[in-house]
Amino acid sequence: MVNSLPQSSARRKLVAAAGISALLPFASQAQQQVLIKFSHVVAPDTPKGKGAERFKQLAEERTKGRVKVEIYPNSQLYKDKEEIEALQLGSVQMLAPSLAKFGPIGVKEFEVFDLPFIFKDTASFRAVTDGPVGELLFKKLESKGIKGLAYWDNGFAIMSANKPLHHVSDFKGLKMRIQSSKVLDANMRSLGAIPQVMAFSELYQGLQSGVVDGTENTPSNDYTQKIHEVQKHITVSNHSHISYAVIVNKKFWEGLPADLRTILEGAMKDATRYANAIAETENMQALDKIKASGKSTVYDPTPAEAEEWRKAMFVVHKDLEERVGKDTITSVYKASGFLPPK
Repeated sequence: MVNSLPQSSARRKLVAAAGISALLPFASQAQQQVLIKFSHVVAPDTPKGKGAERFKQLAEERTKGRVKVEIYPNSQLYKDKEEIEALQLGSVQMLAPSLAKFGPIGVKEFEVFDLPFIFKDTASFRAVTDGPVGELLFKKLESKGIKGLAYWDNGFAIMSANKPLHHVSDFKGLKMRIQSSKVLDANMRSLGAIPQVMAFSELYQGLQSGVVDGTENTPSNDYTQKIHEVQKHITVSNHSHISYAVIVNKKFWEGLPADLRTILEGAMKDATRYANAIAETENMQALDKIKASGKSTVYDPTPAEAEEWRKAMFVVHKDLEERVGKDTITSVYKASGFLPPK
């Protein structure tokens, strides 16, 4: 079921588009072809972008033309705030939003992934998403008309600004761009920064013009969007883990023929394996390219500096416990092996 949503000019456009688009996949199906519009907000040459292209390739090959997948990267169809509503309305069939996007639609438990330093490495993240916790969280999306298909990894985040960010005090008063998430908001406030929600497609211009002073993201996203060209300093903080959920319109998915859905599930499983395998390598390569560009100084914090950040930001775990859910946080701690700072 789609939530009732406030009327706005943007929503009216989505509804109008949905009236036509929602019928297209099944109209095509009658002609032995199903159309899947797969929209996302990052560049094609990122781990997410390449994962989407791999799914398209596998889906079209294995269904022998019964499925056509159209990829729309770089917010070509919808920006951050619009894309999930578009999926719910049937204007697109598939997305790969960051996990932070589910809090604003009422599934606040997903904001557990935004808690700072909750994952010590990639293995601890996968222990959560590939196990019962990840499965349970996906089930919570179904009441919103959304079916979760896979978790895609994009690695750990770095911080950037036009001043060095070594100590917590360096963040005081900085306007830092974030995605719309209460946890991400609290993360920045715990450092003394001023969080500013901004669409990813507007970030480069926002940094260039000084509307915001800095941001957080993975190296691959920073490099492909040329963020390093408008940020003089980068700190490899690894303070949070950025990941995505590949989701599909539930009604559309359940309306597919069972044999076709099985093929697409297999294609998604293999595309997920591919996307997750390249994420770490692509981020390392992107960081090397940023260093080589000479446009931004890359800094690795000392152990003492990293611990200073952990202690300052750990308050968010307690402060947001009621919003995210104590049981959810505890289950992620257990699966990931999280240890609080001393």
